[in-house]
Amino acid sequence: MNLFLTLLVFIITCFSSISPAYGLATPPLEQRYFIRVAILKEAKEFTLSVKGRFEICAPYTDQVLQESQGLHKAKVVPIPAGIKINKYPFKICAIKIKPKREAAIFLNRYRLRGNLEIIRQKNGRLLAINEVDIEDYLCGVLRAEVSPHWPMEVLKAQAVAARTFALYQALANKDKDYALDNTIYSQLYGGVRQETWRTRRAVYQTKGEVLKYKGKLFPAFFHAICGGHTEDASKLWKIDIPPLKGVNCPFCFRSPYYHWRARIPLERIRERLNKEGYKIEKILSLSCLGYDESGRVERIEIRTKKREVEIPANRFRLLIGSNLIRSTNFRVKTRGDKVIFEGIGWGHGVGLCQWGAYFMAKRGFDYHQILEYYYPQAKIVRLY
Repeated sequence: MNLFLTLLVFIITCFSSISPAYGLATPPLEQRYFIRVAILKEAKEFTLSVKGRFEICAPYTDQVLQESQGLHKAKVVPIPAGIKINKYPFKICAIKIKPKREAAIFLNRYRLRGNLEIIRQKNGRLLAINEVDIEDYLCGVLRAEVSPHWPMEVLKAQAVAARTFALYQALANKDKDYALDNTIYSQLYGGVRQETWRTRRAVYQTKGEVLKYKGKLFPAFFHAICGGHTEDASKLWKIDIPPLKGVNCPFCFRSPYYHWRARIPLERIRERLNKEGYKIEKILSLSCLGYDESGRVERIEIRTKKREVEIPANRFRLLIGSNLIRSTNFRVKTRGDKVIFEGIGWGHGVGLCQWGAYFMAKRGFDYHQILEYYYPQAKIVRLY
């Protein structure tokens, strides 16, 4: 990675497997920060348009391979020797689309700022990476993570948390091809079409602001609803610092999504687990084994005719579906061939509780106070 121009942020493939190593020094302040976001992975083909003048370059040398006035719904496919755009082959494993001035890139349903790098992977599939200024990137994140109609102080708190998270991952994974993807397992990112004037305002009013603990960036996790107490990050990942130890939250209980209930056939659970290699026989019942200090389940026991299988509760939730089993703060009952989950909260529970922040803002707290509450002992610092 070229640290003189670009910071690379690597995708967090699944929150259950994140192992952030706390304590990363920040680079010089005079740099302009770019983030590399995986828009498509393992693609067999995709449609690409560019409205305006652009160059096709070799990514590592910036050698111009071709210039064009524009491109309309071109088919991009991998070929054994490289990449083909419509009928034009490029015998190189990676190319970069660099728009001129205000030219815009359209990739399938996305409209993107910045550059687009296309890589033909070793397995013959395509990887499409948006290289974009971090402030523009955040404008495409906020609306996907919180409502643009929420109080401005919530939007600003979310902007600072998301900026911190992205820059932390940029430094931690500087040698990777890309950083974040555009899914819930990383940070949701929708490009230009997700931008609104309110989210852009929140981003630019907090430009360059990040959270630090003892002078270093840390992964400022966030989630929808904590259910009364945010989770200790060390319960899920290899990070143990005061800003992520968890705090009492008396704010989010008024959210309309605070309580949830899911009724799932046991056979569906068996199928999902076996798809991940568990090889489980017919399930007779499920039960919870252990609760942590915040009330969240630690492990799930699955009982079959032949044996009992234990699975970490957070992994179980992600395998079955994080929007079906919304949190690990639940109780479970087996009823015939189905299991009933009744719980509170939504998300992994670490860091900023978005609905808690919403109700704090409604009570008059500003974004500094919100961030200081959910990330105790962290300091808000302006990097640039």
